Amino acid sequence: MPLVRLDISHVRNLSSVRFEPSPQVNVIVGKNGSGKTSVLEAIHLLSFGRSFRSHKHKTYIQYDNDACVVFAQLHQAQGSPVRVGLQRQRDGHIDVRIQGQRAQSVIELAERLPVQLINPDAFRLLEGSPSIRRQFIDWGAFHFDKDFIQAWRGWQKALKQRNTLLRRGKISLSLLAAFDQELIRLGEQVNQSRKAYVTKLTPHFERVLAQLSDELSVQLQFFQGWDAQKDLHMAVDAGRERDIELGYTHTGPQRADLRVKTATGDALDSLSRGQQKLVVSALKIAQGQLLIDMGRPLVFLVDDLPAELDANHRQKLCQLLESLNSQIFITSVEPDTTDFTWANTTDVRQFSMNNGELSLLSKGLQES
Repeated sequence: MPLVRLDISHVRNLSSVRFEPSPQVNVIVGKNGSGKTSVLEAIHLLSFGRSFRSHKHKTYIQYDNDACVVFAQLHQAQGSPVRVGLQRQRDGHIDVRIQGQRAQSVIELAERLPVQLINPDAFRLLEGSPSIRRQFIDWGAFHFDKDFIQAWRGWQKALKQRNTLLRRGKISLSLLAAFDQELIRLGEQVNQSRKAYVTKLTPHFERVLAQLSDELSVQLQFFQGWDAQKDLHMAVDAGRERDIELGYTHTGPQRADLRVKTATGDALDSLSRGQQKLVVSALKIAQGQLLIDMGRPLVFLVDDLPAELDANHRQKLCQLLESLNSQIFITSVEPDTTDFTWANTTDVRQFSMNNGELSLLSKGLQES
C-alpha cells in the first residue's frame, strides 16, 4: 500500500512534518544534517518498528521530547485509506495503531507496509555477518510464506530453551533429546521456507543484475547451517555431545547464510566498491520485484543514491525502480545528481529539506 499522507513528529530534527507524497517518485534534496534521511527513517520505523540508522531508540527521539510519532494513510484499491501509526516512547514502549485500534505487534504494520531500503550501509549485506543476510532472507520468507513467522518464532523459542539447558552443564542425553523434537520440527520448517524463497529469488536477481551491468556474473548459494547431505535430525543427533561440551547449539538454521559468489570467489573479495553496490541493489530490487509479482505493492527507500555509482548506473537503477511501478523515496545532497530522465507518465514530486522543514519544489507528470 503506497503512502498517500505522512505525518512525522519528533524524529531527530523533524519536529513536525506533514506531506502528501507522490504514489510513484519522490525526490528529497537537502544538505547533510538537514533531515532528509530522517524522513526515510520515519517510514522505516512505521514498517519495522525500528530505525535503520541505530539500534538505540533514544537516538532518534528528539532530545527534548518523551516520544516520537509517525502516522500515515495507506492507499488501498477499494475504500478509504488505511490509517496506521506508531509511537515510540523514550522508555522503549511501542504503541502501534491500525484504523485507530491497538495492534498486537509491529508485524501487522510490516504486512501492510513492506519497505525495501537501499542506502550506503547496504554494503553490510555483503561484508557484514551472516546474521544480516539471514535477516534479508527472513524478510522475504515472511512475505512469501504466511506460516513462516509462526514457525520462526517457535523455533527461536525452542533454540533459546535448549541453549539454556546446555549451559547448566551436566544433563542426560535422553533429557536433551526430548527437547530436540520441537527444535528439529520447527527448524526444518524454517529451513524449507528459506530455501524455497532463495530459489524463487535467484532468477529475479540474475535478471536485475544483467540489466544493471552486462559485465557482472554473480551466483547466489544458500547455506542452510549444516551439511546439505543431512537432514536437521541427523545433524542435531551427530552434534549433541559437542553441544554439551560447548554449552550451546552449534549447528542448525541459526547458522544459515546467503553466499554471494563470482567465478573467482566471494563477491566481497573480487568486486570493486561500485560493483558491490550494484550487486546489493540488484538483491534489493529483485526482492521487491518478487513481492510485487505476488501482488504485494511496496515502498522503496533510496538514501544517498549517487554514492559509489556513476551517472550511467544511477540512471539504470532508477529506470529499474520506475519499471516496478512502486512508490519510491530518493534522497540526495546535490540536485543535479537526481536529474534523471523519468518516463513522461511518471508522477515525480521534488521536495527540499532545510533544517527539518520540508517544502514542495515541483509536482506532476514529467514532460516528454
